[in-house]
Amino acid sequence: MKITLIEPSPPGFHIYSFIRQVRIGPPLMATLLRDRGHDVRVFVESLGEIDWNRVLSSDLVGISTTTSTIVKGYRYAEKVREAGIPVVMGGPHVTFVVDEALEFCDYVARGEGEDTLLELVDYLRGRCDLESVNGLSYHGVDGAVVHNEPRDLRPTLSDLPWPDLSLIDEYRKIYPVPILTSRGCPHNCEFCSVVPMFGRRYRRVDPEQVVEELKRLKPKEVFFYDDNFIITKRSAKKLLAQMIRQNVRIKFSAQIRVDSVYKSGRVDHELLKLLVEAGCYLVYLGLESVNPETLAVYNKNQDVDDIRGGLAALRSYGIATHGMFVYGADTDTPESLRATTDFAIQNRVSSVQFLALTPLPGTRTYQALDQADRIISKNWSLYDGLHVVFKPARMTPWELQTAVIDAHIRFYGAQRMTENIKHRLYGFLLSNAWLRVPENVAFMRELKTYSNGLSRLGIPGA
Repeated sequence: MKITLIEPSPPGFHIYSFIRQVRIGPPLMATLLRDRGHDVRVFVESLGEIDWNRVLSSDLVGISTTTSTIVKGYRYAEKVREAGIPVVMGGPHVTFVVDEALEFCDYVARGEGEDTLLELVDYLRGRCDLESVNGLSYHGVDGAVVHNEPRDLRPTLSDLPWPDLSLIDEYRKIYPVPILTSRGCPHNCEFCSVVPMFGRRYRRVDPEQVVEELKRLKPKEVFFYDDNFIITKRSAKKLLAQMIRQNVRIKFSAQIRVDSVYKSGRVDHELLKLLVEAGCYLVYLGLESVNPETLAVYNKNQDVDDIRGGLAALRSYGIATHGMFVYGADTDTPESLRATTDFAIQNRVSSVQFLALTPLPGTRTYQALDQADRIISKNWSLYDGLHVVFKPARMTPWELQTAVIDAHIRFYGAQRMTENIKHRLYGFLLSNAWLRVPENVAFMRELKTYSNGLSRLGIPGA
């Protein structure tokens, strides 16, 4: 079969506008399909234009989305269906709003979709019954939505092939090279969809396989795509040690928890040394807040001393830090948000993202805010962390929106543009250019009007 997979680009202007990165799912599924003899191509819109001649001559089109890209994904799905071509959608958003998605596509692959997609293709080729494809949703013959049995999570990742990035159109633009070594997360943050999507059980690729793939690719730089590269220190240290032992020292970045390197007053010097020797130069840290009440509400299970100590430890080993903060918990106030911004500046975080709490479908945050009728917009294109889409408890939506913008402007002030120039320039452009996008200007105007109405009623945020 001729199969085309599409990853729509996020709307508007955002921090990832500068990064030529791809999600692992589409090229992995393309590799599995290619290995079964199918003619497969992947279009990642952030890398280049979609070849619609190819798309509209396909036997099946798959569209992979997140919440902020779903509106564009739905538009593309409608275009393909109008041409009489079946469309399957997958990803974290459609997994949790299946009925909505089926208004635009023929099939939804819920959760981990590799085997679901392969079996759907078998069905389209007359090799199995549709009802036997676990993890699939669709409209039955009577028009009612049918949800097949859920698909169990894969017990291991080691039997999956490495994604062949050359199946992506314009793949040479991808930088750094993404490598996924694990899925699942034992933590369970309120606002995160990783656990609902991939489960709490940690599954990893055998370290030897990872090292062999790095040897084969010989990349200039790698981004370890794991939601948390150091779920268990034992596994992480084993992989790093093998990279060093086999002389696979590659410049890399990864997402980790700050308390991996510093916990309860103790620095893990062994881990830090291994990270540096293996090539780590930058880590992405979900710091979220320095308000203890907010950390508790988020179910973050880390404290401010660990954050401060971890940042200092990483800095002492020459590892740059990208801090990600989430503003807008029910415990947050304008004053506590400003204190968090001050903390990031004073503790010399290399670069930051200050994001508005976003109620992504599938998360407990979404469930709570939706049930309380506190979500003010379900325009999914706004669900990018830079637009406030709910009523905070202790401030107006406008106050939260301006706090997010002001935090970026303060952090990326001109006087701080001295080290890590590239990352700081990105942030400076983000905070300033974002405000000049016409759609964002209109959004800000509407949000201010809405918030002023709440204030006149004596309702700060709810």
